[in-house]
Amino acid sequence: MRVKAFHLFALAVALSALVQAAPAITDNVDVKFDDWMTPSKPAYPHDPAVAPDQSIWYTGQRANVIGRFDPKTEQFKEFTLPTPNSGPHGLQADKDGNIWYTGNAAALIGKVDPKTGTVTEYKMPNPKARDPHTIAFLRDGRVFFTVQAGNFIGVLDPKAPNGNIRLVESPTANSRPYGVRLDSKGVPYFDEFNSNKIGRADPQTLVVQEFTLPDPAARPRRIAIGKDDTVWYGDYARGYLGHLDPKTGKVEEFKSPGGPESRPYAIDVTADGAVWYVETGDDKNMLVRFNPDTKKFLTWPIPSGGGTVRNMEIDKAGNLWLACSGVGKIARVTIKRTTSTQ
Repeated sequence: MRVKAFHLFALAVALSALVQAAPAITDNVDVKFDDWMTPSKPAYPHDPAVAPDQSIWYTGQRANVIGRFDPKTEQFKEFTLPTPNSGPHGLQADKDGNIWYTGNAAALIGKVDPKTGTVTEYKMPNPKARDPHTIAFLRDGRVFFTVQAGNFIGVLDPKAPNGNIRLVESPTANSRPYGVRLDSKGVPYFDEFNSNKIGRADPQTLVVQEFTLPDPAARPRRIAIGKDDTVWYGDYARGYLGHLDPKTGKVEEFKSPGGPESRPYAIDVTADGAVWYVETGDDKNMLVRFNPDTKKFLTWPIPSGGGTVRNMEIDKAGNLWLACSGVGKIARVTIKRTTSTQ
């Protein structure tokens, strides 16, 4: 028994040493930008989405189209939406490759069948829910979404007649539910852009738990989920990168390199745990990388300017995809390891 205990102790010590010796996220990285002009007129691509076949989709907000870009052929295809001026905004692909989008100006959620071009629309059941904003797919295939000015969160069941849409008001009045991400357990988190709060919704009941950020002036606009299921957010009003641990409620803040007027917006976390986001405080948007281990920032100007990058997605290869709204482009950011830091 003593021998067995000794071996178990030795194994525990070895595992502990391995954990302690695990390398930090490297800061030896650089990026390469490639971009393509969308055919939309007027050009105003909004959110990007990566489909199962790794094609890139985007909402052509002002042109009233949903667009597809094939990175292999560099070809575009756009689908005109049946409701005029519907203001397509957020979008995501389901497991079958159908593209779901929010009609932000038409109080609807739509689905595009990329094989046939058929568009199915689901109208909001409550006139107050006038502006569906961002969507995410729950594990059971239902569509979770936010309604910004209407101050709702909701779910749509693609298998039910007329979508069987259910809406629940945000606990905080006029809080403007905005960006959405799911944690590793499939639980949706959303930020309340007109308040200093981040919400977490039960996927079944839609009961919301709110996490209040320390500064009343904080305005989280987009969020991302880390490898440990903590929440990263850009404080658009104050120029900070924020970090919320939902288990403890602890919040950390880091001044964004661009300062108080940097307006952090699009944000995501790559597989290594690095946080990537875009400062949109002026026409020359800046891509920013934050290393949670070293607390170091790296920055790169977006060559096209960006014209306000509002959201980003990460493909299977680990590339960042940006919709550069004001300049009408779709951009790919390829992350490269280098031998030295910037």
